[in-house]
Amino acid sequence: MAKAIAKPAISAEQKQKNKKQLRIQIKRHWMLYLFLLPCIVWLLVFCYAPMAGIVLAFKNYRFDLGIFGSEWAGLKHFRKFVTSPEFWMTIKNTLVITSLKLVVCFPAPIILALLLNEVKAERFKKTVQTISYLPHFISTVSIVGILFMVLSPNGGIVNIIIQKLGGTPIYFMTESKWFRTIYVASGVWQNLGWDAIIYIAALAGVNQELYEAAVIDGASRLKQIWHVSLPGIRSTIVVMLIMRMGGMMSSNTDKVLLMQNALTYEVSDIMGTYVYRRGIQDADYSYSTAVGLFNSLINVVFVVTANTISKRLGESSLW
Repeated sequence: MAKAIAKPAISAEQKQKNKKQLRIQIKRHWMLYLFLLPCIVWLLVFCYAPMAGIVLAFKNYRFDLGIFGSEWAGLKHFRKFVTSPEFWMTIKNTLVITSLKLVVCFPAPIILALLLNEVKAERFKKTVQTISYLPHFISTVSIVGILFMVLSPNGGIVNIIIQKLGGTPIYFMTESKWFRTIYVASGVWQNLGWDAIIYIAALAGVNQELYEAAVIDGASRLKQIWHVSLPGIRSTIVVMLIMRMGGMMSSNTDKVLLMQNALTYEVSDIMGTYVYRRGIQDADYSYSTAVGLFNSLINVVFVVTANTISKRLGESSLW
């Protein structure tokens, strides 16, 4: 194996020079850096400050004693969750739903971006982009409301068509076997156009001379996509895949909550809904915090693993 090339050490003089250049840049463009201040404040107040509440996971929280005055419980709540009957069910349901989303929802915007990149009629291209973007701006509550109306056994357009074809009404929203299909399919419809934006932007940066060379070599449109377009956006695809892997134990909890009912619990009770039920409905704050922290740690393992594999394969990575 080839030895890794050691990076040259940065001298103290070079460090001072870099610091001086940074100060000059900040002084010269202070107005631009000032625009970053609201974002930094927002992150500190709403993202980092609440992380102090993680300590709840290691305590038996009581309202009268407060977070830091409550009794220390150690890993009690983690052990309780791991040994609970809901542990494997919520883990399985979460992984099945997120895996389906990864398999179906991740490649869909890439395919749309590649197809739009081949369209030469700009007006048609912009019309398709606009139509595909619009569902993203519809609230989750409205999306689920539309699903209930369209799939209703009493007057829903899908069941009307089924009956016209001689079938019997299907109770889509109350039958557990349809839950995952409806969840993933509606997710594709809602986010397809929006997720394609980054790939469309990446394709715009591919060197047009490569396409011209491919045409001269007699490459078909399909071969141009395979040998020019896809390699041109490979780094973007890898980075987006790594980020998606970081959410393997996370799903759209509010959408699942709105869609689920007692008849679909066996397939719809994911980590997010379980945390909501135990934390908000049952007021078991320490236990729900421990479950949420456990979920976050698994996500970290997924993203670190995906990033490490990507680096070893010589692809792009997050760090």
